[in-house]
Amino acid sequence: MLDPVLLRNQPDVLAARLKETRGYDLDVAVLQQWESERKQLQVRTQELQNLRNTKSKQIGMLKAKGEDVSAVMAEVAGFGDELKASETRLDEIKQAIEAIAAGIPNLPHESVPPGEDEAGNVEQHRWGTPRVFDFEVKDHVELGERNGWLDGETAAKLSGARFTVLRGQLARLHRALAQFMLDLHTDTHGYEETNVPLLVNAESMRGTGQLPKFEEDLFAATGSFELTTRDLILNFVANNRTIDLKDENGAFDSEKISCAIRNLKLEPRFLIPTSEVPLTNIVRDEILDAERLPLRMTAHSMCFRAEAGSAGRDTRGFIRQHQFEKVELVTIAKPEESDAEHERMTRCAETVLEKLGLPYRKVLLCTGDMGFSAQKTYDLEVWLPAQNTYREISSCSNCGDFQARRMQARWRNPATGKPELVHTLNGSGVAVGRALIAVMENYQNADGSITVPEVLRGYMGGLDKIA
Repeated sequence: MLDPVLLRNQPDVLAARLKETRGYDLDVAVLQQWESERKQLQVRTQELQNLRNTKSKQIGMLKAKGEDVSAVMAEVAGFGDELKASETRLDEIKQAIEAIAAGIPNLPHESVPPGEDEAGNVEQHRWGTPRVFDFEVKDHVELGERNGWLDGETAAKLSGARFTVLRGQLARLHRALAQFMLDLHTDTHGYEETNVPLLVNAESMRGTGQLPKFEEDLFAATGSFELTTRDLILNFVANNRTIDLKDENGAFDSEKISCAIRNLKLEPRFLIPTSEVPLTNIVRDEILDAERLPLRMTAHSMCFRAEAGSAGRDTRGFIRQHQFEKVELVTIAKPEESDAEHERMTRCAETVLEKLGLPYRKVLLCTGDMGFSAQKTYDLEVWLPAQNTYREISSCSNCGDFQARRMQARWRNPATGKPELVHTLNGSGVAVGRALIAVMENYQNADGSITVPEVLRGYMGGLDKIA
């Protein structure tokens, strides 16, 4: 979320920047209308609140003297309805303004090149030379299907399109890649291994920017979750609601509990699209000591994406799945350190590909191709021989204070003694499925076997080839 000061004081300037860099149309007229009404109501509400407080003190003083308070009580009752209506309307307006703010993308860093789409991205460098084959190259689907290692038909029977069953040595190679990445990032790069939930609440999705804008790309768990009496009571306490769950003898009444659970409306939980969501939200509503920063975390997790906007793209094989695995990197940093952390994080992801011996290129995304929450993004694209092109395998982004403002994630600056917003960064370190595809295609042999990269052989029980 952008600084609300920009929305309030410089909406025209902000709208021009968003249009130029993001192609985003901010309706300034609507925003100013809401803001004008908010200011008027804010003033009137405060006047009425002050009047109520003054009159309440007056009533107390009159009662202490034994005097008649009926006239003052009538006066309080007269403006009480107006105060309640003002507070309700003010809350509605604030929510409307927040809804507008929640849909505005982050502003690009000054070093990000302008551009409308991927054609405007700028290549930074390349590493490795694509292999020249002396036989006809097979893609990962043909390499996997011929051995029964990669089975889309069975997965479709189980779950539908865009799912895959992996078997045998290919499944082991997939696991080896994830273990190798985790070991590299923890032992060499200093990230803390973290195991996170795959289901998160809506507040976590809002914190990193998936909600409300990208709800159609998420899988929501709409079924009810088993609740205990304790869960029920905690929910009512958290929402300032009262409930009687006991019978006349003071014991918990099972019928009352069942009825309350049936009537309790719970927010849905969502399957994570990336472990960036739970990792980053670990610091939501926290004030971190300066000594803890930078806080570097990594996690290997399943990821789930509806791919709502990708109809017809990469439907064959393992490229674009509803369920996949990724090793994620997340850093929580001081603002002055985030640019250097971004370069460091990207370098950590590059090291994965270099140790695997996979040719890649590093690309700086232009303004029109960046993600919603990012202010600057590097993509790493790995060489896929069967496609004769580079394909994205990692995306590393600096989000500045955009996510932190949504989450109220802060650190205490020792120079000022005050809480300030942190900067959040995230990156793929890297996508396990796409790494598997790259290894299969780059290390394939004429007989359909796949040479195991040397760095993975210890994870494969010493195997140097799968066939």
